[in-house]
Amino acid sequence: MEISFDRACTLVESALAGSAREELVTDVSREATLGAALERLRDSLRANTFRTGGHQIHLDKVIRDYDGRTRAEGFHILNDWDGVSQQVNPDIIPVDVLDFMIGQRGADPSDAVVPAILLDYYYMHVLALLTMRVWDDGNPNANLDRVNELLRLLQGPGGSGQLFADDAATLMLIGTSHYELKEWGYATLLERVRALSDAHQAAIAISHASSMGCHLRFGFEAQCGRDTVALRDDNIADYPWLCFALARVIREYARAEFDGVAGRERDVIIDALLNGLTPDARAFVGAPPASLSQSGADRAQFLELWQRHKAALLKEFEQRRPSESGYSPLALFFNFAHNVVKGAVVDSLIWGQTWDLTFNDLLSSTPREGVEASDLVSLATTVMGYARSNPDRIRGRMMPVIVYDPAGGRQAYSNAIKKLSE
Repeated sequence: MEISFDRACTLVESALAGSAREELVTDVSREATLGAALERLRDSLRANTFRTGGHQIHLDKVIRDYDGRTRAEGFHILNDWDGVSQQVNPDIIPVDVLDFMIGQRGADPSDAVVPAILLDYYYMHVLALLTMRVWDDGNPNANLDRVNELLRLLQGPGGSGQLFADDAATLMLIGTSHYELKEWGYATLLERVRALSDAHQAAIAISHASSMGCHLRFGFEAQCGRDTVALRDDNIADYPWLCFALARVIREYARAEFDGVAGRERDVIIDALLNGLTPDARAFVGAPPASLSQSGADRAQFLELWQRHKAALLKEFEQRRPSESGYSPLALFFNFAHNVVKGAVVDSLIWGQTWDLTFNDLLSSTPREGVEASDLVSLATTVMGYARSNPDRIRGRMMPVIVYDPAGGRQAYSNAIKKLSE
């Protein structure tokens, strides 16, 4: 029997609300070593079942049902791709990270911090899976709002303190930012997103434009050897998504101008627009590539508003030229968004100290209240350090899959501005 979306959310809410997570973490942390505590936690994560004191939380039917439906639509939200064996890993990503931590700190005395972070990382993936099912039954906009509520619970006072994302829209992005052997699912997902409310479309577009800018800049530099034609050929599924995102974001910019919106809300919109344009600006303001043959309406909308606001936007963009001081998302290059989140989680697990920053924070040049630009630089360089210590083989060379490089960001910026100014 299929499990309704409302029932699935109610079950997950029972795990996130109250003291269930704290009791589970306290229980496994009674083991003498961290390795023993994590082995017990691993059993629960693999079974999707959690028993502590007065709580018994059974998520296995929900996870198997929803993961099965999502795989049938072309996405592996919970499991990563192994490029060496050329297959999907058998364990879910949080278990892969847990096993890594056993190897790194298994002999350490047990503590509650590491299991708490790993448990929250598991639930982040559960919520990302839920975002893929909001169209199954009920109102998809209300369902996405429900996931937003669950995310607030996950990152609230009852959890580890580790932050992942600002909203459910970004969880959808993180969950789908994996290598997929067959990419047909992205087109179907985009059509579903178009049916959402304007507010949800805008949130999805802003996070996608920013993240895809970082992703495609990495592809241009590392995978395609600075060959734009190769970039377009290698990312056919990404270009329609980016075109949709840019069209929707520039609409948000026009709205912000009309309504007199100021401050960080406006800055985030401009950051997303510039970030999304930097990998291949000419695809959107010049002759379109073949991958945009079905995106005529989005591209026309973008071009109309771009011509109307071009002069003002170029002035805004000039203020966002990457430098050695401050933080710029244009200097951030990565293969997949979920690897950036994983890098932050691994660092928190190694040092036993959580990051009070979300993935969204790394996508804006304007820090939110309470965050310093130096914090963003620190996180970006930290995850780059882990990527350097575990490089991938790309075009016959060992390369990190996350890079923070202000000089590279300036070059990408200059190339984009030249094309946008024509």
